[in-house]
Amino acid sequence: MNSEHPSGLMDELVGLCKRRGFIFPSSEIYGGYNGFYDYGPLGVELKKNIKDAWWRDMVHRRDDIVGLDSSIIMHPSIWKASGHVEGFSDPMVDCKESKLRYRADQLFFAPVLVDDQTIGYVSVLESPDQQALAEKQAHDLKRKLAATGALGAIELKDYTEAKAEEHALIPSPATGKPGSLTPPRDFNLMFETHVGALRDDSAVAYLRPETAQGIFANYKNVVDTGRVKIPFGIAQIGKAFRNEITPRNFIFRSREFEQMEIEYFISPDADWKKLHREWIDARLNWFTSIGLPRESLHEDTHPEDKLAHYAKACTDVAFHFPHGVQELEGIAVRGNFDLTQHQKHSGKSMEIFDEASKQKFVPHVIEPSLGVDRTLLALLTAAYTKDEVGGEARTVLKFHPRIAPYKAAVFPLVKNKAPLVEKAEALYRKLQRRWNVFYDASGAIGRRYRRQDEIGTPFGITVDFDTIEKDGTVTLRDRDTTEQTRISESELMAFLEERIEG
Repeated sequence: MNSEHPSGLMDELVGLCKRRGFIFPSSEIYGGYNGFYDYGPLGVELKKNIKDAWWRDMVHRRDDIVGLDSSIIMHPSIWKASGHVEGFSDPMVDCKESKLRYRADQLFFAPVLVDDQTIGYVSVLESPDQQALAEKQAHDLKRKLAATGALGAIELKDYTEAKAEEHALIPSPATGKPGSLTPPRDFNLMFETHVGALRDDSAVAYLRPETAQGIFANYKNVVDTGRVKIPFGIAQIGKAFRNEITPRNFIFRSREFEQMEIEYFISPDADWKKLHREWIDARLNWFTSIGLPRESLHEDTHPEDKLAHYAKACTDVAFHFPHGVQELEGIAVRGNFDLTQHQKHSGKSMEIFDEASKQKFVPHVIEPSLGVDRTLLALLTAAYTKDEVGGEARTVLKFHPRIAPYKAAVFPLVKNKAPLVEKAEALYRKLQRRWNVFYDASGAIGRRYRRQDEIGTPFGITVDFDTIEKDGTVTLRDRDTTEQTRISESELMAFLEERIEG
């Protein structure tokens, strides 16, 4: 993938996802529902493969991590103890004229200075080219006001940093007119619902905004039943819900999403810096193992003054998405804040006895937290390629075989020769017992290759006349190089196993 994405890449990805059945807008027959998406036949396979790869590597192939699946709706006291009821919010600002709503920290403004005199303000929404857009607005404003003199540098700040007297001067991104933006105010992101027959305050509950609290609430159950020893982790994959003010950038920021989280419990005396580094390296290695280029992954270490009050450190693994370099996974050192809060509010001890040190303590945690949907978008971005084969343009998704929706496609060279079809169908059924594979007998063989290239199928297997008349070998085609080789059935099974599962 190039370091700079071509403009319009996100639109191309969205179009491909809709056209080939990866992702559909939710409730599309009713005009869609902003911030929600449905995963189609190919998307659900890709998503499942991501989750399976994570679970296999983070849980099954480690001796120190066990799994959990907690409920989406939990006792509301959990969210009070964790601080979500009081403090899980984003700063919101409304445009009184257009009625549009923005996250204040995603709306940027700057004074326009001519010879050090302020002639007005500009505002832009967060984007990779926000600086260029703001500078263009500044030049347009200077020209409109016929101001003479040197235009000063445009220094953007987000709207949360605006002074009270500036609110009436900053233009709305929707209308370009000053004075219609409200001051920022907190907006709680949790979806509220009711449990039981009553709909009063006693029945209020919440859809979980993260999966982590389900782990903390069950931590003692796992300790008492799971034969775990410090250090150990609890992993969970599950849906979470946030009433985002401005969901955007396709599935990057939506209102319903899926998380893959680990709470890794350590001793208060452990070398947390060393363990944190080990987790960062482990997660970077995992991303490259499923097909993300290492040069597209970046470490973003949070400065101390930007950390949550309970955190000792946090490093994000960021990825170069079509809309810019953004967080893919957060790896935080959370201290023992969560367990201590639940111990305080529930009255139940969260201490563990560590046989090694003969001490009793409330563990600290390191939390790698990853979005399934963001990972899928990153994989789409990295895989999406346009090239030429034999002078003909093609679109290809270069997915790693491990996460590709279909691992291989089987083709009879022609569909009107019974021996070819019977052999191809038999091979297809045999492969189908091991992997998700596709059978296609419709159209010219080149067109069938192109269809599979566009959905990311790594290998094409063609049964031709040599297969039934000579040595039984088939033609194996590589998606990325388009090279074709003859291979026996036994060699084919070994080859696929190594490439997909090795």
